[in-house]
Amino acid sequence: MKQATVLLFLLLFQFISAQEKRTYTATTAENLNITVNGVFDEPEWQNANWENNFIQHEPNEGEAPTRQTEYAILYDANNLYVAIRSLDDPDSISMRMTRRDETEGDLAGLYIDSYFDKRTSFAFIVSAAGVRSDMVSTNDGDNEDDTWDPIWYAKTSLTKKGWNAEMRIPLTQLRFEESEEQVWGLNIFRYIFREDELSSWQPMKRETAGFTSQFGIMRGIKNIKPKNSMNVTPYMVARTERFEEVPENPFLESGKSSGFDAGLDAKIGLTNYLTMDLTINPDFGQVEADPSQVNLSTYETFFREKRPFFIEGNNILSYKLAFGDGNQSANNLFYSRRIGRRPHYSADLNDNEYAENPDFTRILGAAKVTGKTKNGWSVGVIESVTAEEKAKIKGPGADRKQVVEPLTNYFVGRVQKDFDEGNTYVGGMFTAVNRKIDDSHLDFLHKSAYTGGIDFVHKWHNKDWFVDAGVYFSRVEGSEEAILNTQTSYSRTYQRPDADYVTLDSTRTSLAGTGGKFTLGKTGGRFKFAGIFSWKSPGLEINDIGYTPEVDDIMQAFWAGYRWYEPFSIFRSMGLNFNQWTNYDFGGDLVGAGGNINGHAQFKNFWNAFSSVNINGEQLSHSALRGGPSLKLSGNHSFYAGVFSNPQKKFTYGADGGMNWSNENGYFSSKSFEIEFGYRPIKAMQIEISPEFGVSDNRLQYITQQDYGNDKRYIMGTINRKTFSTSIRVNYNITPDLTVQFWGQPFIATGDYDAFKYITDSKASDIDNRYALFTGEQITYDAQNSVYNIDETLNGTTDYSFNNPDFNVKEFLSNLVVRWEYRPGSMIYLVWSQNRGCYNNMGKFDFGNDISDLFDEKPHNVFLVKFSYRIGR
Repeated sequence: MKQATVLLFLLLFQFISAQEKRTYTATTAENLNITVNGVFDEPEWQNANWENNFIQHEPNEGEAPTRQTEYAILYDANNLYVAIRSLDDPDSISMRMTRRDETEGDLAGLYIDSYFDKRTSFAFIVSAAGVRSDMVSTNDGDNEDDTWDPIWYAKTSLTKKGWNAEMRIPLTQLRFEESEEQVWGLNIFRYIFREDELSSWQPMKRETAGFTSQFGIMRGIKNIKPKNSMNVTPYMVARTERFEEVPENPFLESGKSSGFDAGLDAKIGLTNYLTMDLTINPDFGQVEADPSQVNLSTYETFFREKRPFFIEGNNILSYKLAFGDGNQSANNLFYSRRIGRRPHYSADLNDNEYAENPDFTRILGAAKVTGKTKNGWSVGVIESVTAEEKAKIKGPGADRKQVVEPLTNYFVGRVQKDFDEGNTYVGGMFTAVNRKIDDSHLDFLHKSAYTGGIDFVHKWHNKDWFVDAGVYFSRVEGSEEAILNTQTSYSRTYQRPDADYVTLDSTRTSLAGTGGKFTLGKTGGRFKFAGIFSWKSPGLEINDIGYTPEVDDIMQAFWAGYRWYEPFSIFRSMGLNFNQWTNYDFGGDLVGAGGNINGHAQFKNFWNAFSSVNINGEQLSHSALRGGPSLKLSGNHSFYAGVFSNPQKKFTYGADGGMNWSNENGYFSSKSFEIEFGYRPIKAMQIEISPEFGVSDNRLQYITQQDYGNDKRYIMGTINRKTFSTSIRVNYNITPDLTVQFWGQPFIATGDYDAFKYITDSKASDIDNRYALFTGEQITYDAQNSVYNIDETLNGTTDYSFNNPDFNVKEFLSNLVVRWEYRPGSMIYLVWSQNRGCYNNMGKFDFGNDISDLFDEKPHNVFLVKFSYRIGR
C-alpha cells in the first residue's frame, strides 16, 4: 500500500511538472549598445541569461529536437533585443530568399503576450535568409493576422555551429501596461525545414485547445514606459495608360492617358493599447487583380480582401455568422470589399454616345481604431467616406456627367470583453451605411442600412469544450423601389408564387430581419466535434457592408473529427472529418440535406494528400428560376482528391481534381483537374505554374423568362461548359527588402447551349416531368440577329424570343510589381498591369484558336510609380 501511495505521488508530481510553466528572466545593462548584425559579439550578450532545452512540438511531441536552440533577451528603455542560436550543420541549413511574410526555409522567432491576457500574442519571426515575418494572434490562436507590419529589425548570420538571428523590437510596436515589472507571456519557436520539425522553449500540447494560453512567462523587464507609435507616410503616384485607339470613342481615341495623384497614410498611438490608422485618398494600384471567372449562379462571388489598410487588424473587426472554415466561413457582418467597390450604376447612353465609367469608387478618407485595453476590452472601429462618382458622357452635341455612385459613409464598430483569463468573452458589433441620394435613377439603392449583433463564447475544462452563440439583426431603409428590389432579390424572392410564408409589399420603405448562431463543441483532445444551429430570416439584408449570399435559411449541422498527431506506419500526421447538415426555409420546407467525409495526411516522405466524398439529397432552390416557383434539383454525389510532393525539393508538383454526378441520370455532371508545378532554380527565385481545366453539363441551366399570355415561361437549356485557366507566378527576391513579383492568368470559358425547354412543373418528382422541350417546329434560330424565336402554338407567329446564350469569354490578366522597402516603412513600387479580353457567342472551346485570338487582342497597359516616405517612430 505504501509503495502504491509513493508511486501515485510520483505520477502526480510528474503530471504537475509536465504542466508547469517555464519562466524566463530578461536582463539589461548600463549603456546598452547592441548593433543588430546577427553576430553576438557585444559583452552584454556574453553576460545575458541564455536558455535552451527546447522540446519538439511537431512531429514527435514531447521529444528532444534533432537540433537544439538557445536564446537570450535584453532590454533597454526603448527596445527589446532578442538573440537566437540555431545549432545545426551549416551545410544543411535551408536559406530561401522570399518576400516579407512569405517566409520559407529554416525559421526562428518569438511570440509575446504583452497584454498577458493569454489570448493575444505578437509574433516576430525571421528566416535563416534574413526574411522577416510578423503577425498578431487573437482569440487564443483561433485567428491569425499576418497583415500586421510593425517596424522592427532583424539580421542573420551563418556560423560554424549553425545560424544566428538577432532582433531589435522597438517598444512602440508592443502594447503593455505601465508597471514596476512587466509580466508577459512568451514562447520561442524554431523550425527546421528539411525535417519539417517545430520545437519550442515552452512545451505545448497539440491536444490542448488554445495556443497563447500555453505560453511560458517572461519576467525581469522593469521600469519601462509604454511608448505610443506616431508616424505619417505621404505618397505620390505617377500613372500612365496605353490601350487600343478607338477613333469614334472620344475617351479612347488617343490610345493613352496619364495622371498624378497623392495621398497620406498615418499610424497614431492614441493610448498604450489603442492605435489609429488614417488614410486619405488611398492608392491600391500595386494590388494584384482578382482572378477571372464566369458566374452563372445567383450567388455573389466572394473575393478576398487584398488592400493593406483593410486587412490589417481585420480579425478584430469580424463577426462570423457561422462556425468553421468551410463555405459558410465568408459570411460576416463586415465585408470590407464593399468599401471602394465598383459603382452600382452604369451611365444611360443615347445613340452614338460614349461613357467613361469609373472602375472603382474613390475612398476620400478612412480612419480605423484597433487595440485592446488592460481591462480586456478589444476595440475595432472603422469610419470611411467614399466619393460621389460620375460617369463622363460624350457624343454628338453631348458633353455631360451622370452620377453613378452617391456619396456614402460607412461605419463599423466592434467590441469584445474578456473574463476569467480569456475563458469567457462577450462582444457586440454595429455597422451603418448612409448614402446621400439626390438623383432619382439611384433610388434603387438603400438610403441607409444598419446591422448589429451580440455574441458570447465560453470555454471550460482547460478550454477543451466551448459554446459559441450570437444573435444579429438588420434594417434597411429607402424608396419603395429600393425595398421592392430587396424583397425580390435572388437571395429572398418574396415574389415566388409558392412563397406563402412571406408577403410582397410594393409600398414598403424599410425591411428588417434577424439571424443567429449556436454552437456547442469540443476542440481539445484527439477527438473533436461540434453541433451547430443557425438561422437567417427572409428579411435579413446585410450586403450593404456585410456578406451573405443566402437568407431564409434554418441550418442544423454536425461536425466530428479525429487527429493522429504522432507519426505511425507511413504517416507523419493525419486527420479525418465527418460533416452532416440539413437546411430548411422559414416555410418549413426541406431545402437540402447532405453529408461529407474528408481526410488529410502527411507522409513520412513529406508528401501531402487529401480526399473528400460528398453526398447530397434532393434540393429545393428558391432562386433557380429568378423569382419563379422553387425548382427541385437532383441530389448528387462527388469525390475530390489531391496529392502534393515534398515542398523541400527544388522541383515540386502536385495534382488535385474531382467529379460530381447527379443522382438522376443525365441531370448534372462535372469534372475538374488541376496540376501544380513549382521550381526554385536558385534560392532567391520561385516559379509556380498551375493549369486547371473543368467540364460540366447541366440539363436545367436558367437562360431567361418571357411573358406568354397570362403565364410566364421560364426558359432553360442544357449547357456544356468548359473552363481553362493557368496561374503563373514568378517571385525573384533580390534581398529581403527588394523583390520582383509577377502574376499572370490566361482564362477561357465557354458555354454551349442546346435542348431548349421551359418549366412546366418545377417540383415534379421525375426530372423529365419538370419541363417541356421545344420541338424543332417550335424553335427557329435567326443567325443574323443571334436570336431564337419561339412559335409555341405553331400558328406561324412568334410568341416570344430570346438571345443566343452561348458564350466564349477570353481574358488575360497580369501584374508585375517591383517593391523596394528602402527604409523601414518607406516604399518604392514600380508596377506594370496588363489585361486583354474578348467575348463572342460562339460557345465552342478550341484551345489553340482561343489562345491565339486572346493574344491578338490589343492590351490595356497600366504603368505606375509609387513613392512613399515614412516619418516618425
